[in-house]
Amino acid sequence: MTIPEWEKGFHFEVLAEDSNSKARLGKLTTPHGVVFTPAFMPVGTYGAVKGILPEMLDDAGAEILLSNALHLEFRPGSDTVAELGGLHRLMGWNRPILTDSGGFQTYSLADLIKQHDDGIEVRAPMDGSKHQLTPEKVIQIQRNLGTDLMMPLDVCAPGQAPRQEFERALVTTQSWAKRSKEAFASTEPLHGNPQALFGIVQGGIHENLRRQAAVALLEIEFFAYAVGGLAVGETKEDTWRIIDFCTGILPRDQIRYMMGTGTPEDLDMAISLGIDLFDCVMPTRNGRKGTVFVTEGKLNLRNALFRNDPSPIEDGCHCYACRKDESDRPRFSRGAIRHFLNVGEVIGMQLGALHNLTFYLNRLAVIKQGLEAFKT
Repeated sequence: MTIPEWEKGFHFEVLAEDSNSKARLGKLTTPHGVVFTPAFMPVGTYGAVKGILPEMLDDAGAEILLSNALHLEFRPGSDTVAELGGLHRLMGWNRPILTDSGGFQTYSLADLIKQHDDGIEVRAPMDGSKHQLTPEKVIQIQRNLGTDLMMPLDVCAPGQAPRQEFERALVTTQSWAKRSKEAFASTEPLHGNPQALFGIVQGGIHENLRRQAAVALLEIEFFAYAVGGLAVGETKEDTWRIIDFCTGILPRDQIRYMMGTGTPEDLDMAISLGIDLFDCVMPTRNGRKGTVFVTEGKLNLRNALFRNDPSPIEDGCHCYACRKDESDRPRFSRGAIRHFLNVGEVIGMQLGALHNLTFYLNRLAVIKQGLEAFKT
């Protein structure tokens, strides 16, 4: 594949492959640093992972973050972000950032979206203002943001939609993918910083549509490929069947990104099927509400059961809350975090979210360590 001028400085290589599954260890090199895959991207929709400072994300083990181009265009506006020095400076994060295009919002904000052949019209949920998005405009927005990895505008149909709806969405997505690549090739990045563009494989639960999508995207040529349109109402069985199918037809030497996944068990399954990159709001959103992940499952720290519990959320966890002091006590106990959550103290929400992110990132670190054994 010919590397476009704006993608120089990006490289992905497979370092090891599990002989018993499709799981693989990879190395993504970007101008803002290296990411070892499989990797989980904490979500900072508006340019910040809610309540979590960049230093905390670094301490938790994050190597790459995700933001949403559409929401940043709503507020504060991509032009404003550019004037402030780009999204890395806005976020105070000098490692890689991926931005989603807003295509998923054709599903999640369906009541606020009007789709047409040229793009979409979307009403901002906070003030009702109308925004016209085309594939070209979405590329320009992400040029203004200056992020490392960019997603094109696509159409995400609901998981239980009729086949005809998936067919229409696929035709549109393929047309927009071509226009996105053309816009990407003809526009310059913010301050000349290189960027790389993904293609998104749509097609719902239909393998022949997924194959059609992949073939079309491979002809256009993208730096990497995402599998979109999953976790939108289809069965788990269909989710994993489609992931297995897609990783079987996408190139071995390019990144495979499963968008919007999921529980810790979902990550385990997707990794075993050959997925390299993930994002999901679940760990931070659940943590802010008091639901925390532990090896045995989940705990609801708002439960009265934890009122007087001096234990860490989980023994052995190295997150800021669970880490023990010189007296072998956690910095913040389950009982303390429960109290903060129940009185509305931000620190309680912050500690819950930070623990969950650490749990996810540590889980992937353990998987990567295990994959090291398959290096040749």
